[in-house]
Amino acid sequence: MKQSINPRSVVLLLFIGLTAAFRITGMAEMSALSHFTPLGAMALFGGAYFSNRWKAFGLPLLTLWISDLIINVGLLNGQFGIMYDGWYWIYGIFALIVWYGQVLLRKVSVKNVLVAALVASLSHWLLADTSVWLVGGTDLRTQLPLSRNFAGWLQCITQGIPYMRNFLAGTLVYSAVLFGGFEWLQARYPKLAVA
Repeated sequence: MKQSINPRSVVLLLFIGLTAAFRITGMAEMSALSHFTPLGAMALFGGAYFSNRWKAFGLPLLTLWISDLIINVGLLNGQFGIMYDGWYWIYGIFALIVWYGQVLLRKVSVKNVLVAALVASLSHWLLADTSVWLVGGTDLRTQLPLSRNFAGWLQCITQGIPYMRNFLAGTLVYSAVLFGGFEWLQARYPKLAVA
């Protein structure tokens, strides 16, 4: 029996793929502004709309991996190798954000998307910067290693605030585009809605 293509899955995948292209174009230079990305929104979006767990987790993480390879090898000329130090922490954090999408966005609404974007961004900030501190990060002002105590951890978290702000802004803007766009399409084309 021939399996037909599910238009909902195709449109969802297209949304994620096109949005990932914006990440690649925004990462040509490593700076706090480069953290204005669609990654948080993509993870929430995948978790919220894909009922199949493999697709919900696999597609956003696969998109993250492909865009990481393009950025690390192509744009940054292998400056950090094929994958950056601590990449497994970041992928775990994005898997957690997909899970937030599944739990916090069972019903997609403006309020729920705002709450999920805030929770995702705060989690990303605290967990990613804690992982930087755990693997021996450096003070961005002095380039000296951060101390291995509470003061060093707090310094790491504090110097991550500009990155967190841009990640939050990116998550909010791209969430508005992804969720708003897909909800509009579902209303206009009922075949895209879950049966």
